[in-house]
Amino acid sequence: MKSVIRNTKKGILMVTMMAALASFANVKEKLTFKDDIKKTALILNNVKSGDLLTIKDYNGLILYKEQINTAGVYKKGFDLSALPDGDYFFEVNKFLEIKTIPFTVKSNRTIFHKEKESSVFKPYITHKDNSVLITKLAPKFEPLKVKIYVDYNSELTLIFSEVVKDTKSIEKAYKLEKDKDYKIEISSDNRTYTKFINN
Repeated sequence: MKSVIRNTKKGILMVTMMAALASFANVKEKLTFKDDIKKTALILNNVKSGDLLTIKDYNGLILYKEQINTAGVYKKGFDLSALPDGDYFFEVNKFLEIKTIPFTVKSNRTIFHKEKESSVFKPYITHKDNSVLITKLAPKFEPLKVKIYVDYNSELTLIFSEVVKDTKSIEKAYKLEKDKDYKIEISSDNRTYTKFINN
């Protein structure tokens, strides 16, 4: 009976997480332009305190970084025309989503590429007792690679590896041994996420 209740609670948690992830997928960000000034107004909906906003070039160099300290709607003006000619993007790193908004600066003019805006969803990892649950929204059937390492005398050894694919809603559970330390490495969307678990 306890097992049924525990599995029901896990099922409710997974449904709640998937609903939250799906709601993030439908949030649109806005960019407004004014020809009489050189500033671009960036308006981000549904932000939370702790979200991270960066401007990067296509080599990954961070040109601007700000931790958002408000909840709700974020508004700020940026003079992007001062950047050298080239390709750049805004990156909004939220709890479960990373959104990129690409733009090009050419001859002091900023051109946004709305058709190239994209979002990737981060995996969500929970650890309770000796179980690890990984959930992730993959709207384009993006594969997820999972590697689990165990710490034997301060040396990490790979004990499990798999690629999860062909699903939009990834839900995987793994059982761990007691009294051992683990490193879980998850790769998806050209990004790697790492979690250390100490039992």
